[in-house]
Amino acid sequence: MKHTKLFLTIALLALGTACSAAQKVKAPETVFNSSNAVVDTGKVSFNATSAIETARDMKTGWNLGNTLDATASKRLTSETSWGQPKTTKAMIDGLAKSGMKTIRIPTSWHNHIIDDNYTIDPKWMARVKEIVDWAIGNDMYVILNSHHDNHDKPAAMKKGSGYYPNATNYEESKRFLENVWSQICLAFNNGYDEHLIFETMNEPRLVGTSHEWWFDPNADECKEAAETLNKLNQDVVNTIRSSGGNNAKRFIACPGLQASPDSALAAAFAMPTDIESGRLMVSVHMYSPYKFAMESPGATKYTTQMSRENAATFKRLADKFIANGYAVYIGEYGATNKNNLEDRVAWFHDFIKFTKAHGIPCLLWDNQVWEVKGNDYNEHYGYYNRSEQKWFFPEILDAIVEEAYKAD
Repeated sequence: MKHTKLFLTIALLALGTACSAAQKVKAPETVFNSSNAVVDTGKVSFNATSAIETARDMKTGWNLGNTLDATASKRLTSETSWGQPKTTKAMIDGLAKSGMKTIRIPTSWHNHIIDDNYTIDPKWMARVKEIVDWAIGNDMYVILNSHHDNHDKPAAMKKGSGYYPNATNYEESKRFLENVWSQICLAFNNGYDEHLIFETMNEPRLVGTSHEWWFDPNADECKEAAETLNKLNQDVVNTIRSSGGNNAKRFIACPGLQASPDSALAAAFAMPTDIESGRLMVSVHMYSPYKFAMESPGATKYTTQMSRENAATFKRLADKFIANGYAVYIGEYGATNKNNLEDRVAWFHDFIKFTKAHGIPCLLWDNQVWEVKGNDYNEHYGYYNRSEQKWFFPEILDAIVEEAYKAD
């Protein structure tokens, strides 16, 4: 009997130690139907302790763009509703073989809520989990987020519509994100180690206003948006930490408004408080400089001045965040095809060389649009042929891999 009591005491102490981190953060009050939830039953060790070191190990990566983030359907068919092929294991295997160490899986959730209590369709969660598992099986890092869930206007949202970074919609945004992330945390926890990274939101922004893509630090609506976003990032971090298990230690990425470098570098942006030290990341998107990398027609020639501008931005990000213990990754980047392959290859060489020097991994945005017709260069960010597992521009892949894997 004494041995039984001793064993019970030890077990309870061990359980208390394992749960202590999660108990430091109060769990959100959720209303989703837990009987429908997909629950992770796996068990693996979580070994990494430094977001900065993990970011360096992420090397380089790619986005499964316009796929699980597509919103033209409320069924599983949403995956192909924006014209992309259904994702297969062969596609993910091909990415890994080509040198992509990380995959970002943009995922939208609001169009897969099946009741008035934010309950996610379990079939959708299972499909997301299947694709994540294919990547994990290739020893890739995976970034999972809430993508096109930003509501499309600043007026008060209906329940379950998503999130919007203003004071009017803060409480509903908070409820949406807490319920959605609580369900994600049930589906992805102890079965996933440091190779799974959570990203709170994609490009939170003031859709439907003149400041949707432009942060003005002097504008009242931008100040309010930044303050609201800071609170929402904190709410998601708290939700993830409170789920316990490996999620109490998981690396979590937070964006500024629009996920732009200017917003992240603004004084109004603040990283959340975390019970775990050194486990937060900053997510930034860069199609820079705009006139070369995104604007149509814009500039087709890549210049020394453009190179200097990008290098300066990367240094500012490193000085503000990495120097203070936060990892940084470029969650989306690319240069639209303007029939200027030589200049784009030079741009990619510089972009990856400069970011690698700071330990910043970059994830290529890919919408499969690669062929230029006429003088329309708008969003031609096609790089990887998913159907054939080949690259449309091998020279660009070579530039990325060469720079990302160079010895430090």
